[in-house]
Order: sequence, then structure tokens, then C-alpha cells
Amino acid sequence: MFISNAYAQSPLESLGLGSNLSSAMPLILMFALMYFLMIRPQQKRAKEQKAMIEALSKGDEVVTAGGVLGKVVKVADAYITLEVAANTEIVVQKPSVTILLPKGTIKGL
Repeated sequence: MFISNAYAQSPLESLGLGSNLSSAMPLILMFALMYFLMIRPQQKRAKEQKAMIEALSKGDEVVTAGGVLGKVVKVADAYITLEVAANTEIVVQKPSVTILLPKGTIKGL
């Protein structure tokens, strides 16, 4: 008597995809994790920064990327004019503004 053992195969394994799918799963999970922990928060911060820059108006108190504190005197398309001291104004690019301070912060310093 000649009896062989029969083993069931899943449909994916019969096509040769079962092992490939299971080996690619950790890579897919790592990408999904990286997206939710790194890419998505960065996109959210960039969107908030863009909205803050577009909402700048005369009288706002800001901090630039270089650490300069000033009060917005004039707003143009790509540049803003900051008053950093009495009768001292500088012109900076809008994207260099990093923080919008509450009104009255500069007087308190």
C-alpha cells in the first residue's frame, strides 16, 4: 500500500503569493507607522505655519528664524517690515517668521 499525506494549500500559496505577501507585511507596516509618526505631523505643522504667515497683519509681534523680535509695520507680498527698536526698521521675508507672539510681549521684555 502506498499512501501519501496530503496538505492543504491556501489559494495565495498555490499562486506563489503567500510567502511574498507575508515577507512584505513588515515593510508595509513600517511605512504606515512612519507615515503616521513623521510625515503626517510635519504636513500639519507646515500647513499651520503657512496659515500663520498668510494671516500676518500690521501690529503683530513676531520672532524671526534668526531670533529677532519685532512689531510688524508693513506687510507686502513676499516681505514684511519689522520695527525692532524705536525708529529702527528691518525688512525680512515672510517665511522667516517662525512665531507669532501675543500682543504686548515685546513691551514686557
